[in-house]
Amino acid sequence: MAFLNDTRGFDITLADSIRSAFKAQAERRALRRAYRRTRDELAGLSGRELADLGISRSEITRVAHEATYGA
Repeated sequence: MAFLNDTRGFDITLADSIRSAFKAQAERRALRRAYRRTRDELAGLSGRELADLGISRSEITRVAHEATYGA
């Protein structure tokens, strides 16, 4: 019976890990900005405009979150 060992390691360096962490943080920051912008724009609408969209004022946070981060 034959055995095969694969000892290749990952070529991830400390610099790659740091770069990845900064990239993930930048992506989270961009999503948070989009969420706040969406929430603020919806909050700035009148009750009539919100009703036309089918959104009540109490749903603004949920709608903004779903629009930004998905359902």
